[in-house]
Order: sequence, then C-alpha cells, then structure tokens
Amino acid sequence: MFQYAQPVANLIAQLNKLPGIGPKTAQRLAFYLLHAPEAEAKQLAEAILDARAKVRQCSLCCNITDVDPCHICSDGTRDSSVICVVEEPKDVVALEKTREYRGQYHVLHGAISPMEGVGPDDLKIKELLQRLQQNNFTEVVIATNPNIEGEATALYLARLLKPLGLKVTRIAHGLPVGGELEYADEMTLARAFEGRRELD
Repeated sequence: MFQYAQPVANLIAQLNKLPGIGPKTAQRLAFYLLHAPEAEAKQLAEAILDARAKVRQCSLCCNITDVDPCHICSDGTRDSSVICVVEEPKDVVALEKTREYRGQYHVLHGAISPMEGVGPDDLKIKELLQRLQQNNFTEVVIATNPNIEGEATALYLARLLKPLGLKVTRIAHGLPVGGELEYADEMTLARAFEGRRELD
C-alpha cells in the first residue's frame, strides 16, 4: 500500500486537524503548499507564528486583540451604558459590520454545552460579572447563537443577571431576508412571531 513521504504525511495530518478540513481537503492543501513558491509557504508559516505570538485577549472584553485594551474598549465614543455578550470573537466582527450597535462587548469564548463538557465555569462569565460590578452598565444584550447551546447560555445569563437590576435583552431571531417560509424550521418561525412588530 502506497504511503506518502513522512514530511508530506505529517503536513496532511496537521492540516486535517483544522476545523472543517477533511482528509481529502488536507491532502489538496498540502500539495498546493508543496507546489507553491517557497516565499508563499514561508509567508503562511510566519503569519501563523506572528498571530500566535502577538494576539491575546483584551483584559476588559476578552476579545482577541494585539493591543490592550482593544480598539473597541478604548474608543471613548462608544456607549458605555450597554454591553453586548457574544460567544466568540468572530461574533463581534459580524455585529460591527452592521454598524447598528455602538456599545461595549463581552466575549464568552464558547457556550454552555453539557454534551461537550462545557459549563458556566469554562466561559468568561466571572469576568463579565466583574465588569458589570465595576461599571455603570444599564443594559446587557445577550447575542448568543440561536441554537440549543446559545439558548441555554442566554437563559443562564438572564437568570444570573436579572437580580442585579439590569435590563437584560436578547437579540431577535427570525427569518432571513430573502428566505421562504416553507424552508424555515419551527423554532425560526416561532422566534419570528415572537419578535414581530407593528408596521409604520
């Protein structure tokens, strides 16, 4: 049975560890890198090492950053009375692209998932509570994903935060623009009805 040379097999195995990369894609990427100009392969390796060396968590919001505090936390024009809680750093990017939200963020770095052994203590909830006690926030917007883990996390946070006298809100969920009712699942339709509003 044919086997790749050990360095090639090792490269394929390492690429296969990346999320969403199966064995065939890992093999394709490995051969692309082997045939790419040496400078391109070095740039990729250096970019990975550079990101690993320079990127850290913001000491305030726990988002990933290369400066501390991050650019959002140090922006004096943002609304310091509202904080939006998200699961991952990529969620901050998604919300910032809308240009609708101008408050602060807090990144949990995951969601409660008993099936995967992730509990509240594994998330940045303690840091969130410290921020809420040290600052004058009046509203906490929970923007976790609309799946079982995200809903469980939102419910846990709501129960934890309501006794603090804060307004706790949840982003609305519903049908995407351009979507069709027949293809929407029951939970999406139910959320769309819950979030309905009067037409102007």
